[in-house]
Amino acid sequence: MKRGKRYQELVKSYDKSQLYDFKEAIAMVKKMANTKFDESIELHVRLGVDSRHADQQVRGALVLPHGTGKTVKVLVVAKGDKLQEAEEAGADYFGEDEYLEKINNEGWFDFDVMITTPDMMGKVGRLGRVLGPKGLMPNPKSGTVTTDIKKAVEDVKAGKVEYRLDKSNIMHVMIGKASFTEEQLLENLNVLLDAVKKAKPPAAKGQYFRSVTLTSTMGPGVKLNVASIAKTN
Repeated sequence: MKRGKRYQELVKSYDKSQLYDFKEAIAMVKKMANTKFDESIELHVRLGVDSRHADQQVRGALVLPHGTGKTVKVLVVAKGDKLQEAEEAGADYFGEDEYLEKINNEGWFDFDVMITTPDMMGKVGRLGRVLGPKGLMPNPKSGTVTTDIKKAVEDVKAGKVEYRLDKSNIMHVMIGKASFTEEQLLENLNVLLDAVKKAKPPAAKGQYFRSVTLTSTMGPGVKLNVASIAKTN
């Protein structure tokens, strides 16, 4: 992938092969996020597991202390009193079959997170072929299949993030915006890495944290020194 002149200049401004401590890395990434818009700050974690095996899956969700800085549109698919619960909690869209039909027939995806109740999963599951590839399929492990609609919506709005491995055994998680303070980003970073550490599968062997990289939307990656968290794994 060809990068622009700005990106190339940023790469030259630091040693890309060096491992930086968390505070230094955050300061560097914030400094390089100098575009006209408020860039997202993302963490990319490569783990020493094989996600092809069910007993080596790493997946979970948590509410970051300072949120993500992103406005998240929430769709709730439920029925009865749960729809009122969704509205009161601040869901952007809420309904029953009408939204499933809109997704299936019109290719409508004007939402970031879908939350549903267990009794609706039969219907929602039929859309797995379109929801799955977009990462929008509700899942009990991420808290998006639940009877507590109020809490689920509030958590997502407050900055709940999901972490899970892709086919390359890497997870990509947004931990904030360039406009966040270094302290806010550091706290979000530490809380996320601690959650991933605790989620280590018993079947995982060898080094767990293989590499951790911090980057902004338009900037290059800065590698973190994860010895402090890796040594106890």
